[in-house]
Amino acid sequence: MTLNPPIRDWPRRGVWLVGASSGIGRATAERLHALGARVVVSARNAAALDAFAAQHAGSEAIALDATDRHAMRDAAARIVARHGRIDVAVYCAGHYREMRASAFDLDEALRHQQVNVTGALHLLDAVLPQLLRQAQAGAPAHLSLVASVAGYRGLPKALAYGPTKAALINLAETLYLDLHPLGVGVSVINPGFVATPLTAGNQFRMPALIGAEEAARHIVAGWRRGAFEIHFPKRFTQLLKALGLLGDGLYFAAVRRATGL
Repeated sequence: MTLNPPIRDWPRRGVWLVGASSGIGRATAERLHALGARVVVSARNAAALDAFAAQHAGSEAIALDATDRHAMRDAAARIVARHGRIDVAVYCAGHYREMRASAFDLDEALRHQQVNVTGALHLLDAVLPQLLRQAQAGAPAHLSLVASVAGYRGLPKALAYGPTKAALINLAETLYLDLHPLGVGVSVINPGFVATPLTAGNQFRMPALIGAEEAARHIVAGWRRGAFEIHFPKRFTQLLKALGLLGDGLYFAAVRRATGL
């Protein structure tokens, strides 16, 4: 179902990806650059960003920590000052460590909140006024948040991670209700298991694992369709959606049987 203006004309369209030094963010930046977009990549790893810019002519690197609201504002202002607009803003920064309640770590839980949720709010603070101005002028304006299927319902070992992704899904839904009537597109990206530095340390089998490049293809295809929720791979995400419709008792029993936890 088309819920956003489809994005098909990437040449000269400006995209800012926050969290693009590796994994899904970097792969998506690479794909967009190949399609002709003017790409700006941000993350904490300045060396990785500089390497990306050196390998992708016309792209730009702005190093920042997403948990620093002033750095986010300054970066957005720099992009607008140089290019006049931000057609698509994507928050793909993320932090992940396995956690169970029997080994609760407050500092680690708060780190998930700071990177995964507070960082996304910093992006909103930095770009929403600009996106609204663009939409009012009839120019492209789109905001996309990378969440996860871990945000659908509770999962073992996701005590710190899952709630932050659930927050992003809810945030994207609320943003859509507010911004769609004003001409700003909003999408939420819910990947299943993707081979990235974040998932490399998992000590369990990851069903339907895909590579970051395949994830990037799904994301760009979702924007092309004008989708609100972009979830993949379907063979895994559709199963989780079906499980999520079960009553609580059936859901908990099914998860325990599937994971052994």
